[in-house]
Amino acid sequence: MRLQPKEVDAIVQAARDAFAPGTAVFLFGSRLQDAARGGDIDLLVETPEAMSPAELVQRRTRFVSRIYRALDEQRIDVVIATRGQKDSRAVVAMAKRDGLKVAQV
Repeated sequence: MRLQPKEVDAIVQAARDAFAPGTAVFLFGSRLQDAARGGDIDLLVETPEAMSPAELVQRRTRFVSRIYRALDEQRIDVVIATRGQKDSRAVVAMAKRDGLKVAQV
């Protein structure tokens, strides 16, 4: 995993600030490969309950902005899914299959 402790701390703090207890955050994509270089931070946020579209946008914006402030606008991609709810997006299936949990709120 190619995340520094400062980056993990920023993700944990941002998740606590933006999402409800029970939320999990998974790292997936190129940052899981120690031999790779560069790349953005790909995160799957798995929430315990569904949110309205407006709440989803608000919480995602809060989460990403907190990380940007802590990490000097590091490139971040965030996918949000609801635990236990069927999600047909291929990126969600890949993140759940290959991802590494980096935060549990």
